Amino acid sequence: MKSKKFYFHGLFLLLALTWSTISYGQLRLYPSDKNSKEYFWKMYDLGKKYQSSNLQKADSMRAVLLNLCNKHGNYEKFYALVFDADIDKIHGDRDVYYRKILQLQPYQEKLNSPKVNLEINQKLGEYYINSRDFDQSDFYLKQALKLSKRRRDNKEISETFSMFAMKEIQRNQKDSAMYFVKEAIQYGRRSANKGAMAAAFNTQALVYAYFGQVELSVSKNLIALQLASEVEDLPKMAKYSLDLGESQLSILNYREAELYFNQVQEVASKLKDKRLSALALVNLGIIYRIDKNYEKAIDFQTKAVKILSMLNDFDGLGIAHNNLGDIYREQKNYSKALSNYNKALVFFESSGNKESIATVYHNVGIVFEKQGKHANALNYLNRSVEIRSQFGFKGAIYSTYKAISEVYEKTNNYKLAQNYLKLYADYADSAKTIESSAKIAELNELYRSEQRERLISVQADSIERQKQEKTLTSTKLENVQLKNNMQAYIITGFAILLVLAGVIGFYRWNQTKIKQQQQEAEMNQTLLRTQMNPHFVFNAMSVIQSYIYDNDTQNSSRFLVNFSKLMRLILENSSKEFIPMETEVDILDKYLSIQKLRFEERFDFDIKVDEKLLDEGAIIPPMITQPFIENAIEHGRLHLKEDGFIHVHFFEKNKMLFITIEDNGVGRKGAEQNKKSSDHKSMAMKITSDRIDNLNKKYRAEGFMLIEDYNKIEETGTKVLISIPYRVNAQN
Repeated sequence: MKSKKFYFHGLFLLLALTWSTISYGQLRLYPSDKNSKEYFWKMYDLGKKYQSSNLQKADSMRAVLLNLCNKHGNYEKFYALVFDADIDKIHGDRDVYYRKILQLQPYQEKLNSPKVNLEINQKLGEYYINSRDFDQSDFYLKQALKLSKRRRDNKEISETFSMFAMKEIQRNQKDSAMYFVKEAIQYGRRSANKGAMAAAFNTQALVYAYFGQVELSVSKNLIALQLASEVEDLPKMAKYSLDLGESQLSILNYREAELYFNQVQEVASKLKDKRLSALALVNLGIIYRIDKNYEKAIDFQTKAVKILSMLNDFDGLGIAHNNLGDIYREQKNYSKALSNYNKALVFFESSGNKESIATVYHNVGIVFEKQGKHANALNYLNRSVEIRSQFGFKGAIYSTYKAISEVYEKTNNYKLAQNYLKLYADYADSAKTIESSAKIAELNELYRSEQRERLISVQADSIERQKQEKTLTSTKLENVQLKNNMQAYIITGFAILLVLAGVIGFYRWNQTKIKQQQQEAEMNQTLLRTQMNPHFVFNAMSVIQSYIYDNDTQNSSRFLVNFSKLMRLILENSSKEFIPMETEVDILDKYLSIQKLRFEERFDFDIKVDEKLLDEGAIIPPMITQPFIENAIEHGRLHLKEDGFIHVHFFEKNKMLFITIEDNGVGRKGAEQNKKSSDHKSMAMKITSDRIDNLNKKYRAEGFMLIEDYNKIEETGTKVLISIPYRVNAQN
């Protein structure tokens, strides 16, 4: 104990000496008062810089800014929250991004600032565009336009007009979209801000691409990419290269597309942007599929899925699984193809991406056609046409018309086959594609030629400038070097002593902490693997598939929506230490609803939460009850009983949170006849017991878990009592 005190005292003295030395040498690394607003804004500016140069570092700045803003006013809090939300948007986690955007509304009243009001109105306009509530989005964007014009900020005006254009795209109003995007370009030019101009031209490219004018889309995106390259805006360079690659894919110009996707990989690597890198992998996987290199195609899509799952990017995951479905379809592995298409549908439903849902329906219809299941094929192909008629580029419908024609031909319904073939032939897209492909190739060559000339010119100017700067700075460096050498020696000496003292003093403490972290990490991993029995997921997918085969759209839609919401809740909350009681109840309710629907309403359930827990904002370890509820259903055989039930009750007593789970299944004695059931229950008990022990150690409590028969006389049913430390949300 004395030796430990000695090390702490020694460490403190060394820190004091080092700090005084650094201060004396005028090489202080941090401001004297980290609580100052000036320090917050320095950190904020650094975070914004990282957003366009190193996303990994920008991500790490979130916690710094959110911590610092608590010491200051609402103005600092607002911009820390906006920064935090913007990182989620870059990662592709749109649900979390929009949820955080809605939480910014109170700051309109707290801060009577035109700039803050403008940002909030823009972001709310964006939210309602995504929600397809066009009246609300129109209201907020008009407010934003009024404020930006009042501020006479051409960059902000350009951004707002671009958002108007994106709204009109969603409404399928081409003329209105073109009007607003031209206004955005006009004000972007007036701003003399190349980043704003690049964004406006990219929006124009998106408008052209959405309405099937690929050639014009490519030409505008090339301008956007050039402007972004001139100001070295890495995120914009990567995004526009990705858009260009996807345009090349759409006109079957695969080698050119591959160049752009590799360019995205290169920029994403510099930017440390995992999402962009994953999206490039997704598209490169498509090219490998086209080249019949299926092994590499599957490898690229699988790697992308792992990255996008960590980032919670539902749209990206939907695209990757749809591509995996295409690969397996070409390999005639139709079961795997349908499985991946079903996963794609779940993710696209979660993100509300109707246009992509139509694409997946088309692909599912093609699989059924290959299997000779013509009725199912027509069902899905017609669904695709129905959605395409309301969302997305109408030209995409015509490939589905051709597929429908082929199905009718195979069923000897030649009249309908001819009608749909005529609809497809009238579109006559092949000649347009070939013509566009040639023109786009010419545009690409011109762009690269200009790039080479500009690079030569820039390099010549750079060499001359470097010579002049070298001459000017060499003298300064010589003078500064002499002054800094002595300071550097002193600082290095104290730093070495400091490191040695730290290593010796904290060696044992670090070892103990590392072991504890490893133990917690291992337990968390085990928990995550066992929280959702894989059999439940596979059974759920089977139920969805059976509804699809039976054309039971009502139940399949109901089941699919509940299932996707449940999976999203699990992905968002399972890694957290505590979650709100309402969230835990929501997870249990959706899980039990799915199980009840799966077993055709053969058992009932109720979840009771004392009002006190909700009023005080009680929090709970995520899914601590789920293993026992799963045991009750799967191994208690509730679906085989009459009047089967599960009762869950949460209540507080003596500063402890109590949970009871009761069922009237076959009970422990009946379940033990099944060895797998016994093994699974043992694992659930062990994991929950470890979690309770961990909480007891951390909060110095005496929680416990007790399992007994619900009907002690007949030895049937099960009653589980769990006691854990009672915790509430500190923000309440």
